[in-house]
Amino acid sequence: MNRFAPMSREVQYELRLAERMSRLGTETAFEVLNKARALERQGKEIIHLEIGEPDFATPPNIVNAGIDALRAGWTHYGPSAGYPELREAIASEVSRTREVQVTPDEVVVVPGGKPIIFFSILALVNDGDEVIYPNPGFPIYESMIRYVGGRAVPIRLREEKDFAFDVDEFAGLINDRTRLIILNSPHNPTGGVLSKRGIEQIAEAIGDRDVFVLSDEIYSRLIFESKHHSILAEPGFKERTILLDGFSKTYAMTGWRMGYGVMRADLAVQIARLMTNSNSCTASFTQMAGIEALRGDQGSVERMREEFRQRAEMFVAGLNRIRGFSCRVPKGAFYAFPNVTGTGRKSKALADALLEETGVACLSGTSFGEFGEGYLRFSVANSIENLAKALERIERWASKNINH
Repeated sequence: MNRFAPMSREVQYELRLAERMSRLGTETAFEVLNKARALERQGKEIIHLEIGEPDFATPPNIVNAGIDALRAGWTHYGPSAGYPELREAIASEVSRTREVQVTPDEVVVVPGGKPIIFFSILALVNDGDEVIYPNPGFPIYESMIRYVGGRAVPIRLREEKDFAFDVDEFAGLINDRTRLIILNSPHNPTGGVLSKRGIEQIAEAIGDRDVFVLSDEIYSRLIFESKHHSILAEPGFKERTILLDGFSKTYAMTGWRMGYGVMRADLAVQIARLMTNSNSCTASFTQMAGIEALRGDQGSVERMREEFRQRAEMFVAGLNRIRGFSCRVPKGAFYAFPNVTGTGRKSKALADALLEETGVACLSGTSFGEFGEGYLRFSVANSIENLAKALERIERWASKNINH
């Protein structure tokens, strides 16, 4: 008998996933993008307001630095925590912008912003530990908390407080099981920005508890008025804060995949170990481009910020003329987050209707958590012309479908 002969019947093997995979969430923006592209393949014209990505090209000086690095041979493995030259540039930038002294050994460079979220939660949160996070908020926060076996504790962002949260309510959520608190300002999806006083009140509520703060400041350069404030600079918080920032939003470098975390040096060593075990390192030529991004001309950042501000004001004014829509002007990032309870429709059903019936792709507020019900998120990272066209389509649809 030939023991290598093919089996006479087909064998079905069951895919048996680890239990933790059932706790893993997703980022709905990419699902909606796929659905929108499927409609485009059918010949429908779609206006893309779903993806949180600058529609600008990466500035030429950064692109050229990346090309030069490739030609110079920056195509090999680098240190897991990032090249010293880039860590020095980041430390200098953060020291200047947050007005607190940061050293290169407190910096870890990673491929994008998400690894800092994932690695911080992996490193700090044990099974059953509680993590307080903003809701509505970036969906990966809750996904990662649940994935590692932590307990996700939402703090509701309230429209009447300009999408900040009630500090007394926040203080009531902190207890002996709290291990990590996540902050995000400027905020995705609402465009809200925490004021200096708001940061101070949060710091006062946390007090001297042995609790870490993950401060997601990826939109820190995209504030339309006032100045960015970080809890990193609050007295006693540098050793308890992990600052997340990066290059994707500020320099239109989403595809370059590069972010960083700033944290106490002993934790940075542990986060770098997670990099070693997962990605080895961030692409070397990308890091060389990052040095140019930080140290080169910043004019492109200011032009992009001003363009987003003008678009947001124009788009919000248009939304406020539409039946059933009510929207606050965002203070940062590049999102509009209208209240749509006046339409009488649930958020998901409304977002689906706008995509399928008007060709305007946006996200349901529930893509960002349970407290996002009653809202939609539109990205204004599109041209003024397309934003105006989207408003016309939505207004036409609402006049026919929303009864008052």
